[in-house]
Amino acid sequence: MDHAIWTEKYRPKTFYEVKGQSVIVERVKAFVAMKNMPHLMFAGPAGVGKTTLSLVIARETFGEDFRANFLELNASDERGIDIIRSKVKDFARTKAIEGVPYKIIYLDESDALTREAQQALRRTMENYTSTCRFILSCNYSSKIIDPIQSRCAVFRFKPLIREQLLEIIAAIAKKEGLTLDSGATEALIEVSGGDCRRLENMLQSCAAIAAKINEDLVFSMGSVAKPKEVREILELAVAQKFIDARKRLLDTMLNYSLSGIDIIKQFQKEIMELPIDNRKKMLLVDKCGEAEFRMTEGSDEFLQLEVLLANVGLVKEQ
Repeated sequence: MDHAIWTEKYRPKTFYEVKGQSVIVERVKAFVAMKNMPHLMFAGPAGVGKTTLSLVIARETFGEDFRANFLELNASDERGIDIIRSKVKDFARTKAIEGVPYKIIYLDESDALTREAQQALRRTMENYTSTCRFILSCNYSSKIIDPIQSRCAVFRFKPLIREQLLEIIAAIAKKEGLTLDSGATEALIEVSGGDCRRLENMLQSCAAIAAKINEDLVFSMGSVAKPKEVREILELAVAQKFIDARKRLLDTMLNYSLSGIDIIKQFQKEIMELPIDNRKKMLLVDKCGEAEFRMTEGSDEFLQLEVLLANVGLVKEQ
């Protein structure tokens, strides 16, 4: 099954199906019931329900034929001023059908809009407030200009917690006839990091290979090393077994096809589990940040990781 079809299949269709954002859902539900919704801004990390809730709002407002009154645009693809002046303005200036007082325009990843496009959007929101409502979705609300933020009711989404992810895994496994051992379930939660979309993508990738899913399959499909393996690398470095740590690091990166950025993020998590005092953990986290910065600036990844391992080995002497 295509991933887009899988995602649509398990996308919530009503408010009560949206997981992890109960406070936001209740407030938005009240707006929809009144048929008098302000402009909305949904801010938060990826895969936590921003687009899903927007589609549910459209369904609940307009019914199953919501597409006639609902325009969805991805601002990262169409981010210039022309798209606001053409598509958005043309849609906003016409009245809704079916007796609803307004249409809805959903701008996904609106923090990717250029400054000029945001200024044009501000004027459009002012001029067509009688016929149209906007829902802006973004990862970073600080990238949206203040005049737009002040026109919106801002809702901040949070990553899904363990219990909510377990519910989603159990529901999909039951419908798809999948069997997951406890290690696989924990691995899915670890790899997804509260991102429901990544969780579904991982689960579908694993299901395409085997109906019985285990921990090894999840980590290999997710291109993520097992936390235990990452911790062993750091423990070897702490014991000043630098050559062994370096060899284990290289083997792990090759086995899981990891980039330097991928492994360094796992290092940062596992440093907290090392048997060293808090001050030394602080120093190592600082070194992780420095190594990541150098990688993003174009430095050799493996060289920076070797330097980091060397710093882990020297930290006992500091």
